[in-house]
Amino acid sequence: MDGNGRWAQQRGLKRTDGHAAGEEALFDAVEGALDLGVSWFSVYAFSTENWTRPVDEVRFLMNFNRKILIEHRDDLNAKGVRIRFLGRRDWRVPRGLLKVIEETEALTARNRRMTFSICFNYGGRAEILDAVTAMVRDGISADKVNEKTLRRYFYAPDMPDPDLVIRTSGEYRISNFLLWELAYSELIFTPIYWPDFRREHLFDAVRDYQARDRRFGGLT
Repeated sequence: MDGNGRWAQQRGLKRTDGHAAGEEALFDAVEGALDLGVSWFSVYAFSTENWTRPVDEVRFLMNFNRKILIEHRDDLNAKGVRIRFLGRRDWRVPRGLLKVIEETEALTARNRRMTFSICFNYGGRAEILDAVTAMVRDGISADKVNEKTLRRYFYAPDMPDPDLVIRTSGEYRISNFLLWELAYSELIFTPIYWPDFRREHLFDAVRDYQARDRRFGGLT
């Protein structure tokens, strides 16, 4: 979900106003995913690199994420959405936000219509590093290490690899997002800044995806 800051700057607003405007885009996209029957929908909300942003912006994002969870979780729960968080839950995440995260996951744990995964304090390299560290800590021997073993130590071992990844704002890079899981995902890059993204753009991306020939390294 990229381009909030640039969207705001183009309008003479604060960068944090762009993040606030992205809330409508987020939940319109979630509703669109539900309309499409998507079973897993993931968003990149805050990366391990985002801690280097200005203190005021980071503080705003922590409070903002807490606020939108509290405001939207009951509605999503009623619609059968399971909310999951992927990422490190370390000392940098405020305890109040961690509490809301845990409450939200518990509230929606039984839902299966769609899993809404929020990558928060997440980095693809961090996920792989944390998985390897945990394997070593558990004494997994080298002859037992394979892709299936490694995956069991990921933040969400049951999450399928993404079929489609959409990056907004005109940037053409992955930016440390689900590095392992994206090995054969289809990628779409759009110049639209995230606050302007709506379910119609999601539908367009899915139509583009449906026209592609996915070979996974083989032939069809």
